[in-house]
Amino acid sequence: MKTFFKSNLFLLLVSLTFLNQACKENHGNKEVTNEFKKPNIILFMVDDMGWMDSEVYGSEYYDTPNITRLAKMGKRFTRAYAANALCSPTRASILSGKDPARFSLTTPAGHLPPNPDVSLAAKKGAPWMKMACPRSRTFMPLEEFTIAEALKTNGYTTAHIGKWHLGHETYWPKKQGFDINIGGGHHPGPPNFFSPYNISTLPDKKDKEYITDRITDEALVFLENHKEEPFFLNFWQFAVHAPYQAPVDLIEKYKNKTDPRGKQANPIMGGMMEKMDESLGRMLDKLEELQLMDNTIIVFFSDNGGNMYDVVNGEFPTNNYPLSYGKGNIHEGGIRVPCIVVWNEKIKPNTVSDQMIQSVDFYPTFLEVTKTKANPDQLLDGVSLVEVLKNDTPLERDAIYSHFPHYMPVTHNVPSTAIWYKNYKLIKEYGEGENRSDALKLYDLQTDIGETTDIGSEHPELVAKLLKMVEDYVTEVGGLLPVKNPAYNPKVETKLGKTNDFPIDKYPSY
Repeated sequence: MKTFFKSNLFLLLVSLTFLNQACKENHGNKEVTNEFKKPNIILFMVDDMGWMDSEVYGSEYYDTPNITRLAKMGKRFTRAYAANALCSPTRASILSGKDPARFSLTTPAGHLPPNPDVSLAAKKGAPWMKMACPRSRTFMPLEEFTIAEALKTNGYTTAHIGKWHLGHETYWPKKQGFDINIGGGHHPGPPNFFSPYNISTLPDKKDKEYITDRITDEALVFLENHKEEPFFLNFWQFAVHAPYQAPVDLIEKYKNKTDPRGKQANPIMGGMMEKMDESLGRMLDKLEELQLMDNTIIVFFSDNGGNMYDVVNGEFPTNNYPLSYGKGNIHEGGIRVPCIVVWNEKIKPNTVSDQMIQSVDFYPTFLEVTKTKANPDQLLDGVSLVEVLKNDTPLERDAIYSHFPHYMPVTHNVPSTAIWYKNYKLIKEYGEGENRSDALKLYDLQTDIGETTDIGSEHPELVAKLLKMVEDYVTEVGGLLPVKNPAYNPKVETKLGKTNDFPIDKYPSY
């Protein structure tokens, strides 16, 4: 019996040795193990790109083959939302995983001088304003434990390339967890798209170089230099924010194009959009060349909706139809944005999800996919999207919110807070009701994506429920609220829609 056992044990060991050797040969002499390999993460964010500003989302004017290419590789979301209708708050929400109202960064004020010791409470407004609005912080606090700082604890190299707009130098990327900062500063948009750029963190190299090309060059160098280690690349485009500048040949190309829908018609924006799309394509090509694609998660996102208030050569920069309004307005055109996520072998290619997601969700998602431990002191408002990405499993949360308590005259926005609940959206407009009471508007986005019909009178119980949820949420996050304006004069003509002069904080550009 012992001889039989030893003989069979010997044969078993020989077989296992042979099988192990065969596995090594079939996998390039690399032993097959179950060891977790940390995925790289690239967050490719466009500035001011509207929901409808690419072919895959419905544009028939912009040529965006690489966005289409990306969508075929992964999952495209139809109901993705920024935390805010303007850039600085949304950027802060991504990095902190929090509603930016928690630290009172609710306007695009990152280019203004820091105001840490200034009271932000609403006091008084211009005579045409029914409500006095709170002010905004002008930076993301250093106390926030950013996703970059979290990933660094797990051995990641972190880089920020492109626009920042979250405060002056004290609050720049290297103070917020990034090892590398190229281009990041306080600028709301680049002073110029063609060099000289006049950005201290992006020294000029070639005369008349286009900034989208330049930051892409820098991103490709980063990928080459860090291909052997896990990395987080925060690749935030300056495009397609003002100033509106594009290569002449592309402007001429779009002058000769016509949108069959009759909506989008700005040749300069066409050129800027195409250069951004080209940047995405170059990045994808580099990932494939370096054989990094299979272990890299790519998130494509926009910080807010498309700009529909500037006028460039007689045309608005873009058109968000069928969504209503645009950047700087709490209606869908200002806050619903494109989002595509690619994760080879984890996300089924060429899929579409109507799950409702928000910018605060990226932080917990990145923690889970990288197996990074959460900081117990860091409160997160978002939820992980891992099961949504893999299986489109419904998220276990009731609603998402956006607190935007400001007048934005040029965008027609009044101080408001919104809640998205299932297919419904309730907007609480501060001071817009009778005798400056609050006004409530309810929309069914499933049947009325353009928010054309207020159905609140048909659903009083739902309105009451959602209003309670809004009020509880604003209290929870400590959102600053408007108050009745003691200087209000109903005889003074409103400035809504007529000026971009902000009576309190004077934003020269956003």
